[in-house]
Amino acid sequence: MDIKDMARPLDGAGISGFLRSLPAKPLLLGLGEARHFVGELGELRNEIFRHLVEHEGYRSFAVESDCLMGLVVDDHITTGAGTLDDVMERGFSHGFGATPANRELVRWMRAYNEKHDEKLRFFGFDGPLEYWAASPRQALTGLHALLDGPLPCTMETLDTLLGPDDRWTNEATIMDPSQSIGQSAEAQRLRLIADDLVALLDTQAPRLSTEDRERAALYGRTAVGLLRYHHWMADTSPERWTRLSALRDAMMAANLRAVAEQGPALVFASNLHLQRNKSLMSFGDHALEWWSAGAIAETHLGDRYAFLASALGTVGEDIPSPDTVEGLLSTLPWDHALIDARRLAEAITEPAPRTSHDFAYFPLDPAQLDMIDGIVFLKQAVRLKKLG
Repeated sequence: MDIKDMARPLDGAGISGFLRSLPAKPLLLGLGEARHFVGELGELRNEIFRHLVEHEGYRSFAVESDCLMGLVVDDHITTGAGTLDDVMERGFSHGFGATPANRELVRWMRAYNEKHDEKLRFFGFDGPLEYWAASPRQALTGLHALLDGPLPCTMETLDTLLGPDDRWTNEATIMDPSQSIGQSAEAQRLRLIADDLVALLDTQAPRLSTEDRERAALYGRTAVGLLRYHHWMADTSPERWTRLSALRDAMMAANLRAVAEQGPALVFASNLHLQRNKSLMSFGDHALEWWSAGAIAETHLGDRYAFLASALGTVGEDIPSPDTVEGLLSTLPWDHALIDARRLAEAITEPAPRTSHDFAYFPLDPAQLDMIDGIVFLKQAVRLKKLG
């Protein structure tokens, strides 16, 4: 079978055709990144989102960025609060606020909302995490402020238990669990308080506005998730990093389920987080394996979750071998293509796995093609930015 028979140019018609081929209209359409900071992929993502908004009824965008920082962006695009420069600096984590594609996306979403009554929404769906984690202060105090008495503690007690934020954000905890305060007496008490506050939210939900319920639920998920993460940052067992990776993706999945409640959304994140199968990654001497956010989300959404993986052909001087999936896709006549991944999996036999010289690029796993709905392929990517 000719590979062109299962591929099409990546344009609006192709995206709509892909959606029609799915068993159900997805509430979450995941678009994975094979590598962060690829300028062309960000630009294509923006084009895809604009088409989804204008022709397919999509109204939300979610990105692999701090869920609490994302509130700054959402507030800007819905109300106009803040300047674009300020929003890009304070509304994104992981350095994503510096990318031209993200800046253009925020600008376009704000301009759209100025002209339409039905507003677009923006969500970060990652936890407030790098490899270390943020203080749970913003989430705990934010939830506490939205609730009414009787409360499990005062705001002053919360402040005392939390102490200085730099106790929580100490980057040395990445490699030295003994420096984490995640299993201290204060942290254990805060976990109980967080549980009580989340339970209290359920009892008070009817008195809150829709906006306050949504924000309180986000604060509750984030507080509980951060305190769990900090607890395992203090763990000394060999399973520490596997557990932390799994907890991060579980936080992502919980946020994605909340995004799905807002209607159809495009989700943009690493392939590793959005794929349906287990994620595998080397971390120093450890081989980590955990269920991805996409796999967890699909257990709740079923066929209302769809996943488009991205893949790159030539990256600088890194040219894929002709017998790899990326090498085969490089023979397509289009610079940007959309491929039916399941048909591709049936048509090709034993492609070689790609070994990339770019440590930040995660090649397609030939054995997992049948777990992908489609592939967004860029024949050549040249505008790469360094991580960090």
